[in-house]
Amino acid sequence: MILEVCVGSLQSAIAAKRGGAARIELCAALEIGGITPSAGLMEATRAVEGLKMHVLIRPRGGDFLYDKGEVDCMIHDIRLAKQYGADGIVIGALHADGTIDTDACRRMIDAAEGMQITFHRAFDMCADPLRALEIIQSLGCHRLLTSGCAPTALAGLPLLRQLTAMQTGVIIMPGCGVKSTNVAEIIRGCGATEVHASARKSFASAMTYRPESVKMGNPDQDEFARSETDEQEVRAIVTQLETVKD
Repeated sequence: MILEVCVGSLQSAIAAKRGGAARIELCAALEIGGITPSAGLMEATRAVEGLKMHVLIRPRGGDFLYDKGEVDCMIHDIRLAKQYGADGIVIGALHADGTIDTDACRRMIDAAEGMQITFHRAFDMCADPLRALEIIQSLGCHRLLTSGCAPTALAGLPLLRQLTAMQTGVIIMPGCGVKSTNVAEIIRGCGATEVHASARKSFASAMTYRPESVKMGNPDQDEFARSETDEQEVRAIVTQLETVKD
């Protein structure tokens, strides 16, 4: 059983490693679903020993309908990820009608030059998920991160089970809302061998001077708290996965 933890900082990557995760998906801006991390964060995180690193390739938040300029940006980011030692990349692109943009995806996969390829939750926005999985297989993707086209992986178990049963050779990796309290049920419910979780909690800032009237972004956001990977939650998920394996 492989646990992949979605992380947005070096501190979170270290916490994921200490908790027993086998792999991370490195991102930035997790509050909008994640975008490509900086080159500096890739380089620093690569130095964490014993941890596989897959890098999210996504130029912005919002939908997965990309123009040529955005695809060009993603190609450049893939080459940077390879340069900084990423083991894999996490990609996805769609047409306006909810079908997979195979041309954009092929360009990204070609740029990856043999790295591991995960198709991300753009899949959950596809109009025909069964046909989409067939296309993902034909593209040569190694795994699919999905909630089963539902708000959470637990709610998406019926489709996750169906996707796994198709035996396309693509690893079906449940993600979204995966916690230590439900991961065993999810794994048993769909037969997955890999699972994706954020395992995050809120940590208070060490700042003592706090001008509460000043906001850097969303006016409702607490500037003096940040969401980071919780080492204890990672360890608890790993413990549950060992139980399922046994």
